[in-house]
Amino acid sequence: MNKIIAFPQMGDYAVPVTYLLKHIVDAETLYIPKISSETIELGSRYSPDFVCTPFKYTLGTYIECLNMGANVLIQLGGGCRYGYYHELQEQILKDLNYHFMYINLVTKGKTDIKKIIKQLKKIDSKFSIIKGLYYFLVTKNMIKYMDKIDDYIRFHIGFEKEKGSFKKIKKQMLNSFSKTKGLIHLSINYHKYLKQIKQVKTLKKPLYKVGIIGELYTLMEPTANFELEQELANFGIAIKRYTNATYLLFEKSKKIKSYLKKAKQYIKYKMGADAADNIARCIELCENKYDGIIHIKSSFCTPEIGASLIIKKICHKYDVPLLEFSFDTNTSKVGMKTRVEAFVDMIEMRKENEKMLFRD
Repeated sequence: MNKIIAFPQMGDYAVPVTYLLKHIVDAETLYIPKISSETIELGSRYSPDFVCTPFKYTLGTYIECLNMGANVLIQLGGGCRYGYYHELQEQILKDLNYHFMYINLVTKGKTDIKKIIKQLKKIDSKFSIIKGLYYFLVTKNMIKYMDKIDDYIRFHIGFEKEKGSFKKIKKQMLNSFSKTKGLIHLSINYHKYLKQIKQVKTLKKPLYKVGIIGELYTLMEPTANFELEQELANFGIAIKRYTNATYLLFEKSKKIKSYLKKAKQYIKYKMGADAADNIARCIELCENKYDGIIHIKSSFCTPEIGASLIIKKICHKYDVPLLEFSFDTNTSKVGMKTRVEAFVDMIEMRKENEKMLFRD
């Protein structure tokens, strides 16, 4: 039987993951459907009521992929409860009479190279370690390039003169990356599109800066937060977001000590997932005089619930407006947009009041 691989959707990262799998194992990689209302309904129907939202979204995606013919499911665990969910998801899917191979490459937030190689050989017994390492390096660079481009776009998209310019170039870039021939070709393409991105004409207008922190899946998957970043961009907001695949895969283990040191007034331990990181980031955003902070999480996300009160305390200390969102399958997009609009209005009023006080 031909092996057909599927994995959960998260932002644009299907591009590098598909590229990697295509080049290191002899198997077909399924086109992963975008998360829709049907995906969410499927995941919610077969999930425990009080499980976190990412569990429901990914379970719904797995069911859709299995219905499309997938027979190998890949999961990259997590540093919180989600790191233990693979066993529950696998059992739910088997109870639904699906037949598949389930591979979890990360357990309890930790990776084991020997385990990964062993799991990949289950997909392709002829898997080559040397070839795998080379294409892992290409994929690693691809992810870093994507995140650098995204950081630039995130900060400037609210001011583009011709709406859609950044997205158009980014779409072309992702298509080019998916067909890259190797490290040199990838680097050439990156610099080509970076130049185009930086040449996009932007308007000069009052600049309000907002930092977004929170639970990683809800931050990185636009469907999970109802395109929050685009909504902020519509109001001409420059956005700072720390969490991306580059940080999670290649930087987190090196930075966590410095984050704990920065947040030592409030915490002594990691707290799980990215909670400690977000407390330190909140302090950093306040110190850098950001105009507002948005803290988002999925419902029932225990680490972020623990961080929430501390983040409120920090924002109160520095007098920085804070907007909190807890997203679940029943969250209203209209409600989210209304709260964002009110938040932006508050930031603008505060800035106007500061100007008036300065004049007086």
